[in-house]
Amino acid sequence: MRQGFPLARSARSNVFFFLYLFTTALIFPAFLHAQDADSNPQNLNLLLDSVERAEEQNPARTQAYEITREYKVFRGHDPNSVADITAQISFTPPDIKTFQITEARGNPRAKEIVNSVLEQEVTSAKEGEKNDISRSNYNFAFVRKENFGAVPEYVLHIVPKRKEKGLLLGDIWVDAESYHIRQIIGVPVKSPSFWIKNLHITIQFAALNGLWIPGSVDAIATIRLLGLYILSGLDLAPTPATAPTPTPTPTSAPTPTQAPIPPSVPTKPNP
Repeated sequence: MRQGFPLARSARSNVFFFLYLFTTALIFPAFLHAQDADSNPQNLNLLLDSVERAEEQNPARTQAYEITREYKVFRGHDPNSVADITAQISFTPPDIKTFQITEARGNPRAKEIVNSVLEQEVTSAKEGEKNDISRSNYNFAFVRKENFGAVPEYVLHIVPKRKEKGLLLGDIWVDAESYHIRQIIGVPVKSPSFWIKNLHITIQFAALNGLWIPGSVDAIATIRLLGLYILSGLDLAPTPATAPTPTPTPTSAPTPTQAPIPPSVPTKPNP
């Protein structure tokens, strides 16, 4: 059986409940977060310096890779999935991300929802630095420090500076040791589709094969005329993107008219 990232599906039922609560939590404006904000902006700027540096040094920004993501789609609060969808996602640096639905079983509407979620990722990658979690694109407020398992983390509220596709309004969880972003929970400030009234996304990141990339992508979407859908997406281990094998350039054998190599210049032995 293929192994995914550490967050198992059986342990992720709480994610759905948390996402449901989050749909209400984001109704409140950012000033509620600011009640707990760090009063020292210099400390926040130092923290953001480290976050942006960690992102710039992430090998996933410069290395091509492919991942397989398996989605389970649920309708409303029904614990039984209505569709299972598999997508192949490829990234080519610096900003090209593509996807292909390779398998879809169940409710055909679910495929359209998955397409909308993946289009959000494609747009974010295409915009490159314009969609980075950085001070160029977001305003930040310090919310609190907490433990995510055994690792202490900083929770920051993020507010986009522009209303563009690919930008999220919500919160991020930053590893207090590596300064990598471990989790993003938010809503797109611009909907990726007319049919989606509300889209709430949770992205959890993990290190695998030396890359810091999403390990799971969960979402709640309210579809016009159809109601509430919940997506649970699990990424399998990434593999390096394959590049075409270069065609060897033919070389001609030495002819009697070619000058021989002088004895004083030794030739390199074959390995």
